[in-house]
Amino acid sequence: MFCLARVALPKLAAAAAAAPARRAAVSAIAAARVSLRPAPAASLAFARLFSAGPAPLTVQQIEDRVLQLLKDFDKVDPSKLTLDAHFTNDLGLDSLDQVEITMALEDEFSIELPDRDAEEILTPRQAVEKIFLNKNAM
Repeated sequence: MFCLARVALPKLAAAAAAAPARRAAVSAIAAARVSLRPAPAASLAFARLFSAGPAPLTVQQIEDRVLQLLKDFDKVDPSKLTLDAHFTNDLGLDSLDQVEITMALEDEFSIELPDRDAEEILTPRQAVEKIFLNKNAM
C-alpha cells in the first residue's frame, strides 16, 4: 500500500495543480462560445432579403434565349426562324434534332422536361410556354 501511495500521490498533486489552468481554459472556451452565438432575430431582420432567389424569368427573356439557342443550332436557318416556325415543316428538322434541341433547352434553363412535355414541343413558342410554366427555370 505504501508503494501505491507513492505513485498515486504525485499524480493527484499534479492533477490538483493543473485544475486551475483547466478551469481557466474551460471558461475561456465557454466565453468564446457565448461570443459566437448569433445575434437576436430583431437585429437580423434585414437578412431575410438575402434569402430571396433570383427573380423569375419573363416571357420576353425566355423567348430571346430560346431564339438565340435555335439560331446557334447549326441545322436551323436563322432567316426562317420565328416563334411560330414548326421544327419539322418550316425548319426541316428531324426527330433526333428535336431531341437535341430539347436537351439544349434543358441545359440552357437548368430544368428537366418530362418526356411527355418534350414530345409536345414542336415550335419555339411551345418551348417558351413549357419553360415559363416550369418554376425551376433559371
